[in-house]
Amino acid sequence: MTMSNLTPYAVAWGVLALVVLFLALWRRRLAAQEDDTLHLSGPETVISQQMTVARKIELVDKWGKTLTIVLAITGLILAVLYGMYLWEASSRAGLA
Repeated sequence: MTMSNLTPYAVAWGVLALVVLFLALWRRRLAAQEDDTLHLSGPETVISQQMTVARKIELVDKWGKTLTIVLAITGLILAVLYGMYLWEASSRAGLA
């Protein structure tokens, strides 16, 4: 195993981290549009807008949580592989 074998995986992990960051920022922007008052009656446009924003936040939350879990697991796997690479490299250093 060489360090260059891990590079594509590290780049993919970085891209995934950027996607998770984008989702977090997007959710924050959506939450700023959310109306904290529960409208049970009144203009239908206000109620439908409130429901639309809630559905969007739900969808972003679902993807955000899922991708955050994937990011954490893949990050741990990459860290273990990198640790194995360092261990192998240090064990070979005494042989040269």
